[in-house]
Amino acid sequence: MPNVVIVKGENAVETTVKALTTIEPDVKAALTQSGKKPVLVKPNYINSKHPSTGITTDGRVIEGVVRFLKEHKMARDIVIGEGSGFADTFEAFRNAGVDEVAERWNVKLVDLNQDEFVDVRLPNPLNLKRIRVAKTALESTIISVPKLKPHRFATVTLSLKNMMGTLASKGLMHISLSENIADLASALKPSVAVVDGIIACEGHETSGNPVPMNLVIAGTDPVAVDAAGAAVMGIKPLEVKHLRLAEKKGLGTCHLEKITVLGEPLESVTRKFQRSLSSRVLGLLG
Repeated sequence: MPNVVIVKGENAVETTVKALTTIEPDVKAALTQSGKKPVLVKPNYINSKHPSTGITTDGRVIEGVVRFLKEHKMARDIVIGEGSGFADTFEAFRNAGVDEVAERWNVKLVDLNQDEFVDVRLPNPLNLKRIRVAKTALESTIISVPKLKPHRFATVTLSLKNMMGTLASKGLMHISLSENIADLASALKPSVAVVDGIIACEGHETSGNPVPMNLVIAGTDPVAVDAAGAAVMGIKPLEVKHLRLAEKKGLGTCHLEKITVLGEPLESVTRKFQRSLSSRVLGLLG
């Protein structure tokens, strides 16, 4: 049974470090299994709004991840990389304070939209046969650091969907989105997922309706982490099509009864997130 840890705290950096420390053996095993690749810390900057809006990944959570890796000597080469869908990526980094995190911890910042792209064929695809992926992502061990929020088309946008930021063409993914997210995970499955629930977002992915939660959710089975994240928002994981499909592909588990939840019990941190009408309708269709 995969471990997923949920930690609640007022200090975002310390909360993130505590979450990863709780599952330190799991994280070490996941990073070791990937060999001596660089570690790509992949936040979600769909736009350049400040993290207080609930839309974008909090720079303090990124700092917690980097600090944990540095202090536990789990990575020599760390890159923070993202390819924003609707903004200049470096503007998003600045607005989230990630540029200062990179300078403070001497790690590299990369705009994946400006990276070299590599054509990749996907194994046993449900729909997505080929993708063009940023070379940095392909050559790295990935720690996905999404925001805790629902999504109009995918029901939730968490660690698996966050991988769309590594692609040359993000818009085309929205045709058969759930199948495409599961297919993408076959090629770019995060080794570690760390969900930023410090200030979450309800409504939909860019609604800007912040929900203070002071949570960090982490684990080395990204499907299980996303299932727990969905549950925290009051969404049944089995209602999230791409999680069901990812489980069928053998990429992880989305059944809560098969997940060991450490730290805060799910029932103590669950809040029924309001979802936009379009989110509810499109989620049923998806």
